[in-house]
Amino acid sequence: MPVPSPGELPGEFVYDAALPNCPARQLLDQIGTRWSNLMLIAMTDGPRRYTELLRFVPGASRKMVTQTLRMLERNGMVERTITPTVPVRVDYALTGLGRSLLPLVWAVKVWAESHMDTVASAREDYDARETPPVSELNRRG
Repeated sequence: MPVPSPGELPGEFVYDAALPNCPARQLLDQIGTRWSNLMLIAMTDGPRRYTELLRFVPGASRKMVTQTLRMLERNGMVERTITPTVPVRVDYALTGLGRSLLPLVWAVKVWAESHMDTVASAREDYDARETPPVSELNRRG
């Protein structure tokens, strides 16, 4: 007897991130941001306090860090622990789901760092071309 393919069973939903309304696409949009990736990397070695996360990601505003942490918590990748001390202590740590994403995030980070010279060269070549981009040709024509 053949085994059914995904989506063939009643009530089973197949996610396709290429489709605009797919929840997997929305998740990909959220976890694919630079701030999400940097926050996940910041928690690689264990829980971090909010101020530690701010220091780890120079250039990120408090608002952006807060929004990113809330989104990661909502998606089940980060857990927030509040310790009732004076002042209140709040720690953020990766959940199992967040840790499962780390190898992919690290791979992209390492790839970007190791290929930056090649990308910079490609950008220079592209910018030096005399041929205008297609978008400019469309405006002229």
